[in-house]
Amino acid sequence: MVKVATISGYKPFELGVFGQNHPAVPYIKKAICNSLQVMLDEGLEWVLISGQLGTELWAAEVVYDLRAGEYSDLKLAVTTPFLDQEVSWSEPNKEWYESVLLEADFIDSVTHKPYEKPWQFRLKNKFLVEKSDALLLFYDTEKEGSPKFLYDTARNYKEKYDYDIRLIQFDDLQTLVEEEHWE
Repeated sequence: MVKVATISGYKPFELGVFGQNHPAVPYIKKAICNSLQVMLDEGLEWVLISGQLGTELWAAEVVYDLRAGEYSDLKLAVTTPFLDQEVSWSEPNKEWYESVLLEADFIDSVTHKPYEKPWQFRLKNKFLVEKSDALLLFYDTEKEGSPKFLYDTARNYKEKYDYDIRLIQFDDLQTLVEEEHWE
């Protein structure tokens, strides 16, 4: 049973997605939504993200859409790796992030201090895995990127504990595009 799921994946620049109006965004969100609906049928109650740009904020928007419908009890926790992670982001990205935080049910930081060193990201990955029953990761092992670190943390954790890892891969997005084309 999946009560808490961590969702993460690629950042926009890793996908060549610059802006919320990029044609790939609705397909990414649809893939997240489809996966979340399966988990909701399995008892999902909480979605956990770290507030990264890209997959995580798109996932938050999907959670809010689902919440506005038949899944009004679904909750979102944003646990950042450190304080003020958005300090160097562009204004539009800061506004996007703030809009997600406004509706979150829980907000905290793993380390209660500003960015110091990469260990804070490693600690965040460990926290996200240990505090969830499953990882839904937009990651394709054929295209390495920042999600690899969380994926490796989850795989190592899975060797010792019952932990569910579910991937959204580029083939899944291609299937959604083709399905829409045929409709």
